[in-house]
Amino acid sequence: MQNRLLATLKARDLELITPKLQPVSLERGAVLFEPQQDVEEVHFPEPGTIACLVLNLRDGAVAESAMIGMEGAIGGVVSAGEKPAFARAVIQIGGSALRLRTDHLEQAKDRSAALRDHFARYGDCLLAQALQSVACNALHDFDARLARWLLAIHDRVGDDRLYVTQESVGQMLGVHRSYATRAVGDLERLGAVGRARGVITILDRRKLKRQSCECYAYLRRHFDRLLPGAYPDVTG
Repeated sequence: MQNRLLATLKARDLELITPKLQPVSLERGAVLFEPQQDVEEVHFPEPGTIACLVLNLRDGAVAESAMIGMEGAIGGVVSAGEKPAFARAVIQIGGSALRLRTDHLEQAKDRSAALRDHFARYGDCLLAQALQSVACNALHDFDARLARWLLAIHDRVGDDRLYVTQESVGQMLGVHRSYATRAVGDLERLGAVGRARGVITILDRRKLKRQSCECYAYLRRHFDRLLPGAYPDVTG
């Protein structure tokens, strides 16, 4: 079980949903659900796959509110039954995942209080990420937010080569592409990252952490406290 949220379930709880899990391949840019659409499926990304929850604004801008990789799930994880989505769910980095219908998950929750608690804890972690994102966007400068964002992707991908464009950096973090390019260039001059067309490579994770705001460490500690072992442990 490569999705760590599932892998940290107790064996008897995992057995309740394993027969209903379906392997799928998700392409970059694929939309899992739109705002106000009933969420009927849960996706559990596997290593290298990253989804994000984004808010579309009236002027055409978008803002990322949460990033989900192999540590979590995206879809109707907490709500009981089909509920309309508030944000848009889009695949940021394509790859493999496991899919589960929300009604199958609800049936399993009814049979196990421990499983229900496990996913409630994850829901708390996801809410914490969204709340921290609000504070981070309001209070921290872009260079620190960029470093935090790259660290979060690095954790979930498990590879030093991050297949993200500088255009997507600007879009997800709410700045113009030229500003994002300048900030990535600053990290490159520090020796923290390297860049090529469509790829940002992590060269020195410790330097990147020094540039990051405290939000990165806060979220990791919260995750580790509520769901030990679920968040990827990347050294450096």
